[in-house]
Amino acid sequence: MAENDLTEVVQRWQRTPEGEFKEEDRELFINAGRTIVAQGDGGKLLDFFREQRNQGIVKSMGCGLMAPLVDEALKRRKSLVDCRAAIHHLVQTCRPADLQDVLLEQVKSHPEAISDTIMLLVPALQTALLRLGDRKGPSVGATLEVLQTQVAKLPVPYTPRQEREDAYGLGRCCGALLDFVRPFVAEVQGSNATADGRLRTELLKFCMLSLRDPLLQAHLDGPQSSLWNFATQITIILPAIQHPLPKLLLCPTPRKMEQSGDRGESRACLAYLLFVQLIAMEMFPAVFSPVFVLQCNMDYINLLLSSKEEPWLMKGLELYEKSLERVEDGSLPVALLELQSFSRVPQNLVEIMTVCPMEHLKTKGLAVFQLFTDKLSGEAKHKFFRCMLKTSHHAGVDGHIIKNIKKQVDLTRKAAGSVWFSGSHLLSLLQLALCLPQGAETDLLNGMDRVIESLNLLRFLLIVQKGHGSIVDASELHALAERYLKTLRACLCMSRSYYSSEVKGIREDHKNKAKEAREAQRGKNPARDITVKNEKLSSMSPEVQHQVLQSALVTFDLMESLVVRIEELMEGSCTPEI
Repeated sequence: MAENDLTEVVQRWQRTPEGEFKEEDRELFINAGRTIVAQGDGGKLLDFFREQRNQGIVKSMGCGLMAPLVDEALKRRKSLVDCRAAIHHLVQTCRPADLQDVLLEQVKSHPEAISDTIMLLVPALQTALLRLGDRKGPSVGATLEVLQTQVAKLPVPYTPRQEREDAYGLGRCCGALLDFVRPFVAEVQGSNATADGRLRTELLKFCMLSLRDPLLQAHLDGPQSSLWNFATQITIILPAIQHPLPKLLLCPTPRKMEQSGDRGESRACLAYLLFVQLIAMEMFPAVFSPVFVLQCNMDYINLLLSSKEEPWLMKGLELYEKSLERVEDGSLPVALLELQSFSRVPQNLVEIMTVCPMEHLKTKGLAVFQLFTDKLSGEAKHKFFRCMLKTSHHAGVDGHIIKNIKKQVDLTRKAAGSVWFSGSHLLSLLQLALCLPQGAETDLLNGMDRVIESLNLLRFLLIVQKGHGSIVDASELHALAERYLKTLRACLCMSRSYYSSEVKGIREDHKNKAKEAREAQRGKNPARDITVKNEKLSSMSPEVQHQVLQSALVTFDLMESLVVRIEELMEGSCTPEI
């Protein structure tokens, strides 16, 4: 029946002047074709397409059969080969503009089979666009936008195994996109600078969007990775379309970046590919100084470290690390700390080190933070330490800074350090380091990292003063130490008394579990407000509470032993040892 309908359409075509059909004729043709496809007879429809006498009909109305052919091909039935061949014939016969609209609609119409749809239709779209001739830029741009929007919906593999398995087809789709743009890149590459500027712009937009998604999310796993190959090809395409990598990174043109849809993320990924993965590094001139490259990368580093996404954060940390490694120790001047791009990075690092829930990022952040500190000049270190002690409000960070002060004092003592860590300069740092943030009411358990490091620093300074000559005015150091120790002793006394009473209370609770349960039901059991490492003590089990409180008392013993040792040094009753 359907074949008879097609025959009737052919006869009407032959009788109709200039091939002008009525709408009912078109519907008859499309319905007949759909029926043939649905019956699994794609071969019969292909034979109809190939007959010379039917070429006018196919050219005029064949696009209407693209949807059923695509649906059938995606189902992978026995007529798959015939359906693919029929699609190819339509692409060679129908009007390119009509084909583009129909094919893009099909790309968007199969959300459950994104990768299969793209793999099926990208060659057809490429063929259709190549038939457009000159001034194909807008059409290429519209097609790439739809394709990349669909590809962006695919999950990015997190592990090398996931990438090898390519269960969702992201790797295959990236390869298909590269195949799609290749002839258009060749066309631009072979033309002069002004030929089809729109096509050049659309290809730039494709590259920049690819850098942002999926490459910024991807964990690249070396040359054997499909996404690594995708990244490598993007870095080859950019200079081929007359956008050199150094120019994109170091002096981007705002207008071109705006046209490419880049808000900085794409160039941040490009910097990561060059300086961390060393992809296309041979294209980057070696004449730029490490400090200049670091300065140029700071905005990208800040952007990545401001994210909440693990791949972005790791790329930012690695880019910062590699940029710093090229810089000589102690060479970053204090003036750089005044630049907004430099001043924001330590804040981002501190947030990663203190707030981020992922331990590997915390560890990496601390290592990069220390590397940054090592690269600062003596004056820059001094200013940075002062700033951090005033603003960090985190005992762990303060403890790390105080440990670095001790390190710099030791270098100065050995005549290898900076004048910024002796005399009045050092004293200004000690006034910030040797104090308790809340005086005698400071929570010593949460502040123990800072307190222990400050006591170690003070002990070290007194030993240096006794055995190796003064590095800071002795009377001022002793006065500062006496004030600090007096406040600390008062704080230790209050803290020990409070925590001892809590331990006693928990022991009593253990002896009266039944009574505690009854009181808890009646709401008479008061919640304790002690906080340990950002966790309420009352939220812990009684056993863990007891362990925490006992650990606190041990910590207080350690602090007190250091206090006693320091007081002995101040009285001159012990032998100095470093």
